[in-house]
Amino acid sequence: IVNLAHGALYLFGGYVALAVAMKSESFLLGVAAAALAIAITGFLTDTLLLRFVKGFELRQVLLTLGVALVLNDLTLVIWGGDTYTVPVPAALQGPMQLGAIVYPKYRLFVLAVGVLIFVCLWLMLNRTRLGALIRAGVDVLEMVDAMGIDIKRVFVYTFMLGSALAGIGGALGGAFLSLYPTSDAEILVFSLAVVIIGGRGSLVGAAVGVVGPSRKS
Repeated sequence: IVNLAHGALYLFGGYVALAVAMKSESFLLGVAAAALAIAITGFLTDTLLLRFVKGFELRQVLLTLGVALVLNDLTLVIWGGDTYTVPVPAALQGPMQLGAIVYPKYRLFVLAVGVLIFVCLWLMLNRTRLGALIRAGVDVLEMVDAMGIDIKRVFVYTFMLGSALAGIGGALGGAFLSLYPTSDAEILVFSLAVVIIGGRGSLVGAAVGVVGPSRKS
């Protein structure tokens, strides 16, 4: 799926995390709520809209761009045009001394979470039955269908997982990049650069491609 709504999912997830974290005073609960809310949004987007344009990349681009505009306007209506920052626990605030280097604790935490997510995704894709089904469905869709496996359901779950990760990204990124209207477009540019550098469908390529944009940011 060529998903140009990914940046909007990131932004919407950040706002959900902000609302829940401020209400509950729990950063982790905010992150979990963002993942759940954006996973549900991804499910609705895939089942109600994207299923009609599977296999047509230009239509996917136009449709997901429309979804992005709707989500962006929705966040503007609900949270207004002010800039917000997701509150971070006191344990993750301030600097950390690493030998001769002083680095913010929270950014180290985000880095560790990113590495953990990458390892979990790699293990899922390469060491589990679900990962084998996903790879087989991409390469030989007709063969998997002929075996009686509902690969469309697997792809829906996969899209939900990607959406949930966008929500988690919004929750974590909203704590130091801030949340404001149109910030989704900035994130989308970075994500497109990662995909172009790393190659579509390559998890390792995405990990390599993210180094360039992260240095510039």
